Amino acid sequence: MTTQHAPTYYAATANPSPARPALQGEIDTDVCIIGAGYTGLSTGLFLAENGFKVTILEAAKIGFGATGRNGGQIVNSYSRDIDTIEKQVGVDGAKVFGQMAFEGNRIIRERIAKYDIKCDLKNGGVFAAFTKKQMHHLEHQRNLWAKHGHNQVELLDKKQMSEIVASDVYIGGSIDHSGGHFHSLNLALGEAAAIESLGGKIYEQSPVIGIERGSKPVVVTENGRVNARIVVVAGNAYLGNLVPELSAKSMPCGTQVVTTAPLPKELAKSLIPNDYCIEDCNYLLDYYRLTGDNRLLYGGGVIYGARDPANVEAIIRPKMLKTFPQLKNVKIDFAWTGNFLLTVSRLPQVGTLGEHNNIFYSQGCSGHGITYTHLAGKVLSEAIMGQRDRFDAFAKLPHYPFPGGRLFRVPFTAIGATYYSLRDKFGI
Repeated sequence: MTTQHAPTYYAATANPSPARPALQGEIDTDVCIIGAGYTGLSTGLFLAENGFKVTILEAAKIGFGATGRNGGQIVNSYSRDIDTIEKQVGVDGAKVFGQMAFEGNRIIRERIAKYDIKCDLKNGGVFAAFTKKQMHHLEHQRNLWAKHGHNQVELLDKKQMSEIVASDVYIGGSIDHSGGHFHSLNLALGEAAAIESLGGKIYEQSPVIGIERGSKPVVVTENGRVNARIVVVAGNAYLGNLVPELSAKSMPCGTQVVTTAPLPKELAKSLIPNDYCIEDCNYLLDYYRLTGDNRLLYGGGVIYGARDPANVEAIIRPKMLKTFPQLKNVKIDFAWTGNFLLTVSRLPQVGTLGEHNNIFYSQGCSGHGITYTHLAGKVLSEAIMGQRDRFDAFAKLPHYPFPGGRLFRVPFTAIGATYYSLRDKFGI
């Protein structure tokens, strides 16, 4: 396994951060967290703030997985919205999810402010529509979010949209004024430093090879052991088969991202004058934004089963030029792929393992993880401290197996995605 950061724009422009040692020997801790991505870091920071002795084990580097490879966009709610959850849990049950749907956003902003994290935070997130059907969806979303107390979404007609994005491919859209974007890896590094400032320990290059379950669980690496009261499994798409019962009901998927060479300031400002981030409304959506140094970061596409494509630029550059043909001569400086974890329901999977209820997990953000993982950290930490209401709400969501089991989950899911992509293409 590669244990250094992927060749991303984020890794190339990361803030200085010390290398953390690998775990050697046996140590004791209150909570051992597996994975130093947003879920693990958010959980660890909340617990450290509340006086817990926290140890985080990372197989590679902080933010190695989706945390350090994503689009960097603050998007509220979940991969499936509150109305979908309401169909499963009822009106009253959905209220708690509505209350939490915008909390991850606030947590991110509070962390950046409290710990003075330098991560190029910018405000404003736009949803872009190609069809009337998608515009109806955005109107429904605005009304749904308003029903749950979020009144910062504004619908945009074609003219207004053209003033936000210098592209003629959209018929309209909406803007969530509470949305935004940032440098993904620098946020993670800042959160890691905050944990360490509170006495927490983070070990890199320390892949977990086993969890000895029991009343006092032990987390085992090649050269060390962590004796803990509580374990949190936060590996998401990079967990592998460490916990087979979790990998059976989820599937790693790859998304691709490119970043251009720095653009002249005038060109950059002409593309997205207000410096918002944008994602479109297609089932297999594209997303893009300007970075702090005036590059265009553009991502999209899904590869089910998380195979690394041979040429990321060949996949994404045509998408970018369809949106911005004026960039046809612009050089691509960075191209990478990163994995997210997909569930059948597209909703997160949260719960505990074993009879002792001392191994917690959260996974399966389904491509909508930045805000959710920060919320998950708070929800997990609350449960560990004995306040389980919000944790139990997530834990009661049903987990479904992929049709055809693990052998056929990739082709079956790809067939479904093709169906929905065709519906997008023809506006039905």
